[in-house]
Amino acid sequence: MNAPGMARDWRCAMWTGALDRLLRHFFRHGRLHVTYPDGVRRSYGPGDGPEIAVAMSDPSLPRRIVLSPDLGVGEGYMDGTFTVEGDDVYGFLSLAMANIAAQGQPAFRRPLEAMRWLKRRWDQFNPAARARANVVHHYDLSGELYDLFLDADRQYSCAYFARPDMTLEEAQEAKKRHIARKLLIRPGMRVLDIGCGWGGMALTLARDFGAEVTGVTLSREQHAMATMRAEKAGLADRARFELMDYRDVTGQFDRIVSVGMFEHVGVPHYDAYFAKVRRLLADDGVALIHTIGRAGPPAATSPWILKYIFPGGYCPSMSEAVAAVERHKLVTTDVEVWRLHYAETLREWRARFEANIDKARALYDDRFCRMWRYYLIASELTFRLYNQVVFQFQLTPKQDAVPLTRDYLYRDESSRLNRAAE
Repeated sequence: MNAPGMARDWRCAMWTGALDRLLRHFFRHGRLHVTYPDGVRRSYGPGDGPEIAVAMSDPSLPRRIVLSPDLGVGEGYMDGTFTVEGDDVYGFLSLAMANIAAQGQPAFRRPLEAMRWLKRRWDQFNPAARARANVVHHYDLSGELYDLFLDADRQYSCAYFARPDMTLEEAQEAKKRHIARKLLIRPGMRVLDIGCGWGGMALTLARDFGAEVTGVTLSREQHAMATMRAEKAGLADRARFELMDYRDVTGQFDRIVSVGMFEHVGVPHYDAYFAKVRRLLADDGVALIHTIGRAGPPAATSPWILKYIFPGGYCPSMSEAVAAVERHKLVTTDVEVWRLHYAETLREWRARFEANIDKARALYDDRFCRMWRYYLIASELTFRLYNQVVFQFQLTPKQDAVPLTRDYLYRDESSRLNRAAE
C-alpha cells in the first residue's frame, strides 16, 4: 500500500476509534447497534431498553460526528449515508438524546463545545441585511410546503392545547384567543404585530376584536399572502402589512404582539429590540412576546439547525431575555411557561408532513424531505427531552396597566363552564 493510502486508513481508524469512545461514553441505557463504513458492527449500551440499529456508508462520517454530532448525523441522514433501520429516526433520536442529556459531553469533546459557545455571538449577529437573508432561507420556501403540515390559518408557532383532545386547528385558535386576552384588546386599539407571518394573528385581532393592526415581516411570501388574505376578508382597512424590519417601524401603538419572531433576534440585539418595543409602546400600553426558550442556562444553537433550518436563530434562557427587559423601563407583569405544548404541536405537524410526503417530494426532492422530517422530529424531542419551552412575556411601561390578578384570562371560560353545569 502506498504512503497516502496508509495515512488515509490510519486517519479513518483514528476517527472510528474516537467515535467508538464517544458512543461508549454516551450510551448507558438501551442499546445502539452501529455498522461502521468498513462493515464492522459494534453495539453500545446495556440493552435495558430500546434497541436501535444504524449504519454509516461514508468514511468521513466518524470524523464529522465526533467533531459535531448534531451536524454529522443530521447531514448524514439528509444525504442517505447515515441510515436507521426501519427509518425509525424518532426512536434513534429519542434514545440518543436521552443518553446524551444524562451523560453530558466526555472530556475530549469539551474544548469543541467551548469553541461552539464562544462562536455563538457571531452566529446570532443579525443586522438588518443578514436578518432579511435568514428569513428568505426559511420562510420564502414554497407556500405549498407549509400547506402540507400547518393548520388552515398557517400558524407556524406553538399551539395551546387547553384540552388534550383538541385538534391542531382548535389548539391554534386557543393560542390566539389566549394571547388576545393577555393583550386586553379593545375596539379601535392600534396594534403592532412584529413578525406577523402569514397574517393569522393580525386578522384575528382585526376581525374579532376590532383592532387596527399593522403587521411587519421580512418575508416577501408572507407579506404577499397576508395582504391578499386581508383583502379577501374585507379587512384591508384594519389589517395592514408592511415588508419591513421591526427596527424601521415608527409611530406609537396601544399594543404590541410578537409570536415566534424573538427567536430570530439574537442576544447581541436584545437591547435594541426591547428599546424599540418601549419607544413604540404607549405609556399605558401592553406588549406580549411569545418565544421558544430554554428552561436551563444560556447555551448555543445546534449547528445543524443553524446551517439548514434557522440561520441566525437562538432560543433564549429566561435570564437572557429578562435582563434586557429590565434595562429598558418595561415592567414584566406576567411570565407564562408552556412546556409540552410545542412538542404536541410538532407531533401534529410531523404526522401531517409524513402523510403528505409524496407531495413534498414533488415540490423538492428526497434530500429535502429527509431534512424536513429530521427537523420536525428533532425539534419535538428537544421539547420532550431537553427542557425546551415557550415563554410568554407580558410587558408594560405602567405597573397597573393590566389587572392585578390573572382571573381575567379565564373569566370567559369559567362563565361558559358554569352555564354548562346549570
